[in-house]
Amino acid sequence: MEYPSVFAINFITVVAMMLAGWCISLIRRNVTVVDSLWGMGFVLISWLTFFLSDGFWGRKLLICLLVTIWGLRLTIHLTRRNHGRGEDPRYAQWREKSGRRFWLVSLFKVFLLQAVFLWVIALSCQWGQIARLPAGFTPLDYLGVILWAIGFVFETVSDHQLEKFKADPASRGRVLEHGLWAWSRHPNYFGESLVWWGVFLIALATPNALWTIVSPILITAVLLKMTGIPLMEKAIVHTRPGYKNYIARTSSFFPWFRKKDANRRYL
Repeated sequence: MEYPSVFAINFITVVAMMLAGWCISLIRRNVTVVDSLWGMGFVLISWLTFFLSDGFWGRKLLICLLVTIWGLRLTIHLTRRNHGRGEDPRYAQWREKSGRRFWLVSLFKVFLLQAVFLWVIALSCQWGQIARLPAGFTPLDYLGVILWAIGFVFETVSDHQLEKFKADPASRGRVLEHGLWAWSRHPNYFGESLVWWGVFLIALATPNALWTIVSPILITAVLLKMTGIPLMEKAIVHTRPGYKNYIARTSSFFPWFRKKDANRRYL
C-alpha cells in the first residue's frame, strides 16, 4: 500500500480511538483516560503500518518492538497511577473554566488535539516502515536503538523513583531531589524525548526521511513548552513550598549538575 493511504488509515484510526475515549470520559466525567490512550495510540499506529506497508521487514519489526515496549510500559504506568484518583488537576482546571461547555471543549482541546499530535509524532515510525530501502540495517539504525534505550531507561527509572517517593507518607509536601531528579526536574520527559529522537534516527536510515524530524521536534516542544513542563510546574509550585528553590537550582529538562547559584537559568 502506498504511503498516503497508510498515513490516512492511521489518522482515521487514531481519531476513532480518541472519539471512543471521549465518550468514555463523558460517562465517567473524567478526561484523564486520554493519558492511557496516548501510549496505546503509538502502538496501534506502529502495528497498522507494519501490516499495511511493504518496507524492509527487519526495520519494520524493530520499530514496532521499540514503540510497543515504550507504549505498553507508559500505558500501564499511567493507568496504575491514575486508578482510583480524581481528574488530573490540569484537566480539572480546564473543566472549571469551561463550565457546562467542557463536554465539547474536551473533544477538541483534549482528545482530537492529542490525536493530531500523536499522529504527527508517529510520522517517523510510519515512514521508517514504509521505505523499502535500504533492505538491511545501517549505522543509523544501531545509533537510533542506542538513543532509544538511553531514553527508555531514563523514563522508566525516573518514573519508578517518583512513584516510590510519592508512596512514602514522609514525602508529603516535599520535593524529590535525589536519583535522576537531582539532575533534571523532569528526567521522565527528557527520556521520552530521547525515545522519539532514537526512532527518528532509525527512520533517517531510509531515503528522503529528513522531513520526519518534525516528529521528535514536536514531542520535545510539547514536553518543554506546551502541555508538559509548563502545566505541570504551574500546579506543583503552589502545593510544594520547596519547589521554587528546586527550580532555581535544577535543570528543567536536560540533565546537568546542580548549582548553588539560585539566579542561574536552566533549560
